[in-house]
Amino acid sequence: MTASPDPDLIIRVAAKGDGVTSDGRHVAFSAPLDRLNEDGGLINGPHHVEAPCQHFQSCGGCSLQHLDEESYIQFLTDRVAYALEGQGLAAQMLHPPQISQPKTRIRASLRAAKLGDQFRLGFSGAGSHRIVDLQQCEIMASELFDLLAPLRAFLKKTSRRKHDMNIEMTLVDQGIDLLISNYEPEGLEQREALSTFAKANGLARLSVDGGYGPETQWEPEPLTVTFSGTAVAFPHSAFLQPTRDGQRVLVSAMLEAVGDARLVADLFAGLGTFTLALGQDQKVYAAEGARDTMGALKMAANHSSRQIFCEHRDLFRRPLSVEELNRFDAVILDPPRAGAREQILQLAQSQVAKICYISCNPASFARDAKQLCDAGYKLRQVWPVGQFLWSTHVELVSSFTL
Repeated sequence: MTASPDPDLIIRVAAKGDGVTSDGRHVAFSAPLDRLNEDGGLINGPHHVEAPCQHFQSCGGCSLQHLDEESYIQFLTDRVAYALEGQGLAAQMLHPPQISQPKTRIRASLRAAKLGDQFRLGFSGAGSHRIVDLQQCEIMASELFDLLAPLRAFLKKTSRRKHDMNIEMTLVDQGIDLLISNYEPEGLEQREALSTFAKANGLARLSVDGGYGPETQWEPEPLTVTFSGTAVAFPHSAFLQPTRDGQRVLVSAMLEAVGDARLVADLFAGLGTFTLALGQDQKVYAAEGARDTMGALKMAANHSSRQIFCEHRDLFRRPLSVEELNRFDAVILDPPRAGAREQILQLAQSQVAKICYISCNPASFARDAKQLCDAGYKLRQVWPVGQFLWSTHVELVSSFTL
């Protein structure tokens, strides 16, 4: 006789981060093999660890710091595997997740506001609009976190009560790029104060956005980010991978998926993370819908010896047609979270030998993968990548062949 499962035992962690009992109850901040007691409290099991950050459970930046490494790896693996299972798919090879280390995040988006005599700067609280005033952060690179204290002191003197500001910080080649949105300097004195602050804190660029787009206040030299040895101009709020080690993993998996294909299309190319990583003897067509981003990549490509053709193209409204796709030996695509439904419809009808699909959303990826597999493609390999440490987000690189 088979024993019935223990209804009070946490058996897995669901997609949104809650632990789940065998009878389907969801328990926040629980780990596999934790147990509910008679009063509904939690008895920690062998996979439950002490969170390293004092803001855990109140800050919305992390939701899984209570998991040990084994259960966190299993969670990321399950996120990808279950999404594929939901579409009736499985990869021939699902690699173990590669996870970024603490304090390696090179970009962060925060909020700031003055409430009475208090000024808060940090992430939004878990499930709320409340701002957690960060005194510690285990995910941001130390260069970014070290800027918070002087930035807090500066903004407290210039902010208006109950006037939220959005803060974007990004590490680029020259240092920190700082953008303060929903903020308009009042007069020459405040503008000069911004420049003084930027100079004193060694910022690479300081910009403000009062609602009409970013306005640069300080930029001693043009900002760049370097991909595979090529410097690319960095437009305001351009997308970068969140960690440098995670980017290396994504690029390495992409190169394995594409192999020695001679003519390659890189769709949703961004600033060229994958375009510029391809070999010198590979010809690349790069398409991107963001005009500033494509302009930066095109300029970098024109100044290099690489064979790269760049096109500003909205791939949602005007995806590459079957005829255009059939010119290529391999296609790389790295779409936004919503996926690439329109482009996948064309790819599914094409004869492209290799497809490398990079995704930050297992659900939309699985939906698009189903379309490709129904058309005869084989899902060969999937590489999960946990760049958003201790969060429920997971990225992946996948390889399809005919």
